[in-house]
Order: sequence, then C-alpha cells, then structure tokens
Amino acid sequence: MRLPKGKQEMKHIETIIVALILALTVQSCGDTRKDDARADIAVTILPLKYIVENIAGDDFRVDVLVPSGASPETFEPTPKQYIALNEARMIFSTGLIDFENALLSRIEHKERLVNLSRGIDLMEGSCSHDHSHAEAAHDAEEHEHAEEEHLHGIDPHIWTSPRELRIMARNAFDAISRQYPDSAKYVEAYRALDERLGHLDVECKRMCNESKSRAFVVYHPALTYFARAYGLEQIAVESDGKEPSAKHIARIIDEARAKGVACLLYQSQYPRSAVEIIARDMGVECREIDPLAEDAAQNIIDITRVITGN
Repeated sequence: MRLPKGKQEMKHIETIIVALILALTVQSCGDTRKDDARADIAVTILPLKYIVENIAGDDFRVDVLVPSGASPETFEPTPKQYIALNEARMIFSTGLIDFENALLSRIEHKERLVNLSRGIDLMEGSCSHDHSHAEAAHDAEEHEHAEEEHLHGIDPHIWTSPRELRIMARNAFDAISRQYPDSAKYVEAYRALDERLGHLDVECKRMCNESKSRAFVVYHPALTYFARAYGLEQIAVESDGKEPSAKHIARIIDEARAKGVACLLYQSQYPRSAVEIIARDMGVECREIDPLAEDAAQNIIDITRVITGN
C-alpha cells in the first residue's frame, strides 16, 4: 500500500530521527568504553605524575587518584578508581600519606606498588593528613593518643624539595626500568630529569643564600623538607593539624616580625579570608601556593621566589 506524499515525508523524517538516536547511542557507548579503559600506571597525587611522565613520556596513560584542587586529607576514592588501581601495571605513591596506606593495603597485586620515599631521610612532622582519628577521640586518653600521633608522625611532603624529588625520580626510574629493561629512551629521559632537578637544587640554594630572611611563615607546614635542604626555618601557623589558638597566632606574629618575614604562604585549600587577617596583623602580604601542583619542579622554583623575594 502506497502512503500519501505527506505521510511518506513524515515516515522519512521519523526514519532519520531513529537513525540519529542510534548513532548517538553507539557513540555514547564508545565514549564510555574509552573512559572506562584501565590506566596503565596510577599515581596517588599530581606531583608524582610529573615524575613518571618525565621518565616514561606518553608511553603510558597515567591516572591520578587525587584530582587537582582536592585535598588528600579528605579524599575518598570512587569504586571506579578501586577497579583501575587493581588493573594498573604499576602504582606509585609517597608511602607516607594516610589515605595511600589505607587504600593500597587493599590492592591485590602488592608487587605493583612503588614506594617513592625509599632512601629518603624522613622527618617528623606536626601536620596531620587524617583528622578523623582526632575527631573521634572523645575521652581524654584517646585525645592524648591522637595528639601524640600528630606530634610524632612522619611529614609526608617529600616532593616539595628538589633533593628529595631527585631520590623519588630515581626510585621511579628503577621501578620502570625493572619492568622494561631494554628501553634506552627511559634511561635518557631519566638522566635528563635528574640533571634538571640538580640544576633546580643549585638555583634554589642560590636564591635562599641571597635572601635577607632565613625564615618564612606558612599556614600548613608543607615545606619542611625544603626548609631543611636550604637551612631555612619554617614557621607554621597551623598547630598539630588544628586551627591555631589566639595565643599561638600572637607568638607567630611576634616571631615573624623579629625574623623579618616578608609574606605568609597558604595553600589554596585554605580560606583566604582567615589567612588575610593573620597576615594583616603581621604586617605582611599573604601569597597563595599549591604544593600539590602537577609540575613539581616549576612549583618549587615559584615557591622559592615567593619565599626569597626574587
């Protein structure tokens, strides 16, 4: 039976619409499969991606657990990330951040874990990267135990110092070269990275030596290893992983003035309004930094310039 001309046109339009819907559905499914493809290599934080990619180039897809702008202190992995971790060829971590240890302990293939802090002279720190324990400590005994952990825990910020970053790069190269021993380009890339980090160390040392002040104030004590490397004093506003008391802030202000500190550094994850009040009382400007920035080397030189006034 032949349809009238008008109905034929409507039928033709309907056929086109159905075809478009099917095409979009297929494309959507294709994109989903692409998004769900496993990561070849996983890293816990962005600065580790810088290390891996500078050695392996674009040979691997690098998946970062903690995205840009997020804090390791409050990070919770998604089910999709759990799956990707168990399928990754290698998993690089600092081995020092609380969420890393809790998460990676559940990984099935332990031989794929690469701890980049191996061989580093670790420092005790008063910062905390897991406040949940302290918040759950209701009685005096538990609270005292939480405070002891804050005071005697290991400072995890090893990637903020060129010297520690070089050791981390060496550890990453060792792990990659064990998996791919015949790849000469990884050797060349690592040597170039090591040389670049060596020059970075020299430049940071020069700027720190020329600085008028041998101290700096930072809200969260994320530059402990950097301060040790160049003989600087890190004065932290945050106290034992908690908001500072009025008495502590007053002491910090007096100390900063006495030591000629020029600015107050704070991480982008902290509210600027609260930091500005403290900086105003100190008589200095506040400057935002991001120790978790992806380009670890460039970030270090930028932070050094802020601290030294270069």
